[in-house]
Amino acid sequence: MDPGKKYKPYTPVPLKNRQWPEKVQTTAPIWTSVDLRDGNQALANPMNNDQKLEFFLKLVEVGFKEIEVGFPSASETDFGFVRNIIENNIVPDDVAIQVLTPAREELIRRTFEAVKGAKKVIVHMYNASSPLFREVVFGNDQARTTDLAVRHTKLVRELVDHYSKPENGGSQFIYEYSPETFTQTEPEYAVELCEAVRAAWGLASAENRIIFNLPATVEVGPPNHYADLVEYFCTNITKREEIIVSLHTHNDRGCGVAATEMGLLAGGDRVEGCVFGNGERTGNVDLVTLALNLYSQGVQPGPLDFQDLPSLIEVVTRCNDLPIHPRHPYAGELVMTAFSGSHQDAIKKGFVAQEKRRAAGDPVWSVPYLPIDPVDLGLAYEAVIRVNSQSGKGGIAYLLAQSLGLDLPRRMQVAYYQVVQEIADKTSREISTNDICATFCKTYHVPSTETGRNEGRFSLRSFTLSHDNEEGDSTPRTRRFTGKIAHDGTVVEVSGSGNGAISALLDALEKHFDIHANVREYSEHAITRGDAASHIGTAASEKGGSTRAQAASYVELVKADESESLGAKKATGYWGVGIDVDITSAGLKAVLSAASNLA
Repeated sequence: MDPGKKYKPYTPVPLKNRQWPEKVQTTAPIWTSVDLRDGNQALANPMNNDQKLEFFLKLVEVGFKEIEVGFPSASETDFGFVRNIIENNIVPDDVAIQVLTPAREELIRRTFEAVKGAKKVIVHMYNASSPLFREVVFGNDQARTTDLAVRHTKLVRELVDHYSKPENGGSQFIYEYSPETFTQTEPEYAVELCEAVRAAWGLASAENRIIFNLPATVEVGPPNHYADLVEYFCTNITKREEIIVSLHTHNDRGCGVAATEMGLLAGGDRVEGCVFGNGERTGNVDLVTLALNLYSQGVQPGPLDFQDLPSLIEVVTRCNDLPIHPRHPYAGELVMTAFSGSHQDAIKKGFVAQEKRRAAGDPVWSVPYLPIDPVDLGLAYEAVIRVNSQSGKGGIAYLLAQSLGLDLPRRMQVAYYQVVQEIADKTSREISTNDICATFCKTYHVPSTETGRNEGRFSLRSFTLSHDNEEGDSTPRTRRFTGKIAHDGTVVEVSGSGNGAISALLDALEKHFDIHANVREYSEHAITRGDAASHIGTAASEKGGSTRAQAASYVELVKADESESLGAKKATGYWGVGIDVDITSAGLKAVLSAASNLA
C-alpha cells in the first residue's frame, strides 16, 4: 500500500492564535434531530408513516424542540407525513419542524405547500459549495454557485412573506442555509457565500437569527481541522450576533462526535444529528453520545432527557430496523457491563465507597470504569457485573450481595469463585445471576424459594443450649449443645460441650459422627435487603416470606489432623453458610453446612 501518490491530505486552515483548544464546554447546544430525514434516507427499508409518527412522538417526549421531519418535495410519502402532523395538530407549540430543500425553484415552492399552517417552521435550503462538487457534479464556478444560492434565498424570502400571513397559514419561519460540503470548501469562499445569502435574506437580526449550517458532508480531515474551519467562519463572518452557527458532522473517519465537540468549542451554537448516529455511510453524529458526554461532565444537556434510555432504544431499533451495537457508547447492552475480574473488583469497591460518600452528604458520582450512573439512564445496577470465564471473585460477590443480600468474607469469595470458574470453563458461556445464586445455595446448603431446601449431609432439626457448671460455682464454664441433627436424612440425637455454642456443636459432631474439625474463620452480619431475605434462609420455608430480620453466618472449617500437620493456614478449608432469624441458629447451621462439605 502506497497512498502517498493517490490520496491528497487536507490543507490546514491558516488560523493564527486559535482559541478553541483552551475552552471548556459548559452549556448545551441547540439540539436538532434529523432522524426522520437524514436517518431515514440511509435505511435499506425507509420508515412508513406509522413508524415516522412513532419516532416523531418519541423525539418530542425526550425533549427535542427542533425536528427535521422530511424532504417533502422529494416524495409523496414525506409530503403526506408533513401534512398529517400539521393538519392533525400533532406538533406541540414549542416544537419547530424543519424541512429540507435544495436550491431549486419548483422544489422550494412544493416545500412551502407542505408546511402551510404549521406554527413554527425551519426552512433548510442547501447547495454544494466545494470545488469537487462545483466542478465535477454541477459544472459551476464560485460565481454561479453564489448566484444560485442568492436567487433561491430571495425566493424563500418571498414565500416566507406570503405564508406567514394569517390568511395563508400564519407560520413563524426561521431560515437555515447550508453551504453543503463545507469542509471541502475554501474557508474564505464559505464566508463570502454565506454573507451573500444573508444579504439576500434581509431579515436576520439578533431577535430572528439566520442559521448557517456547516456540514462535514463527508469527513475528510481530523476533528481539529473541523474546529479550525468553524472558528475561522465564526471570526470572519460579520454580524455574528445575528447568526446561529449549526454543526452537521458525519462519521466517515469515525470522528463525528469529536469533531462536533471541538466545533462547539470553536463557536458552534447548534447541532444536527441522529439519536444513535444512523445516517449515510458510517452515519451522522450521535446525539445521545454527545448529550451524555456533556451530562457526565456535569452539564445539563438542554431539554433532552434520557432517564428512560431503554424505551428510546426500543423505539429507534423498531422504527429503523437497525440494532444498537452491544458496545455502542451509553446505549449498548454491554457498555455498563464488566466481565473482567479486575474490573469487577474495582466496580464493587467503587459502589461501597460511593455509598459511604453519599451517606456523608457527598453526591458526586465517582465509580471506577463507570463514568455515568446507570440508574440515571433507567438501567439497573444488576446489569453492571456479569460473569463468564474471564470474571473474578469481586464480581461474583457483588452479584450475591445484590441478589441475596450476602456479604461474603474475602476467603469465601475466593472459594466460591473457584466453583463458578469451573462451571464457566466447562460451559464456555456467560453464567447468569440466577445460576450463580442457585449454585451458591446448593453448594452451601442454603434453602431458597427457587432451589428448595438444599440440605447437606448434616442439617439442624432442633437444639437447646445450657450451661455446664462445676459444683458450687455459679460462673458458667462450658455450654452444652443438645439437639437433633439429620445425617443423610436420618435424625440423630446428639450432645456436646464447649466454651460456646459452635465449639459445643463441633464436640457433638466429633463424638457422634467422627468429624474432627476446627474453625479457621467465622463472620456474621444482618441481611438488610428485605427483597433478598425473602428468597433465602428461613423465609424460604414460610409461606408469603418473612417479615423478621435475618442474619447470615459464615464458617470455614479445617480438618483437625491436617491443621496440626500442615499448620492452620495451609490446611484445606471447607466453607458453610447459615441463615436464620436467630444469630445463634445461623451460626450452628453454618457449621453443619461446612461439615457437610468437609464430610
